[in-house]
Amino acid sequence: MSEPRSAGGAAGHAARPDAQPAALARTVRRLAAAAEPPWLHAEVARRMAQRLPWILRRPQTVLQWWGAIGGDDAVLAAAYPEARRVSVEPDAATAARRAAAARAPWWSLRRWAGVAPAFVVEGDALPAAPLLWANMALHWASDPGTLLRRWKRSLADDGFLMFSTCGPATLGGLHALYREQGWPTPAAGFVDMHDLGDMLVEAGFADPVMDQEPLVLTWPDAAAALAELRALGGNAALSRMAGLRTPRWRQRLLAALGARCDAQGRIRLEFEIVYGHAFNAPPRAKMAARTEVSLDDFRAMARQDGARPISKSSGSR
Repeated sequence: MSEPRSAGGAAGHAARPDAQPAALARTVRRLAAAAEPPWLHAEVARRMAQRLPWILRRPQTVLQWWGAIGGDDAVLAAAYPEARRVSVEPDAATAARRAAAARAPWWSLRRWAGVAPAFVVEGDALPAAPLLWANMALHWASDPGTLLRRWKRSLADDGFLMFSTCGPATLGGLHALYREQGWPTPAAGFVDMHDLGDMLVEAGFADPVMDQEPLVLTWPDAAAALAELRALGGNAALSRMAGLRTPRWRQRLLAALGARCDAQGRIRLEFEIVYGHAFNAPPRAKMAARTEVSLDDFRAMARQDGARPISKSSGSR
């Protein structure tokens, strides 16, 4: 998961130099192949859906980025039952599996209720949608700025982007534990929300709004905490430990994590959830570098200016 600091830097530095792209992509594929999305993703989707009333227009098409890992099918179907929902998946196998799972039998009421979602692959041509929704996906991109520009190209003019991601304060306690043990970092860093706001502007979005929400998750013991952290992702940091860990090392980790339990004997770890919203500003007409005016037109404009009365409020004498 994340290092408690910004990984993105200021505007113009969209890549995450401390993360290995292949490891990030591998984690996305593993999450997409899971039987169901992580519980935390579904909870964040529910919280982000509470912001949907901010959008006054009812989108006819919703792009759902990496729906297999977002845990947001139910909230989007409930919010926009009449909309065409297109779930953009990281690979063809995931798209095919999701399509097969969504195909209802002829006798099911679900077959005739609402609009059936479509499942496509990330590299396919996408419709220009009024709403692009990306829940807990951006922190798995090795270059968030490039992904934001991809999202902008997939939005209609004046379309609306809504996304959530993990912020740099996520799992600060786990990072502190690794430092105390003298171990390399447990994860690559996440991008600060202010840097994400700069990236949105750089990508061409208008009126970006960023906010964050701290969440604290608790588990009955260290083993349960590690199991859920595994389900939430993996360590994509370039400086992570090389090779596989031994059972003895795992026992050290469990003991160190267990020593940090609260008064009720539960393990507590914090997550920083960042929410972003922005409009896809329509392209502005380019101004010519040089404007040519004929002499006759220039004289006519000068005569019109000379005949224009001067207002007393202008301060002219």
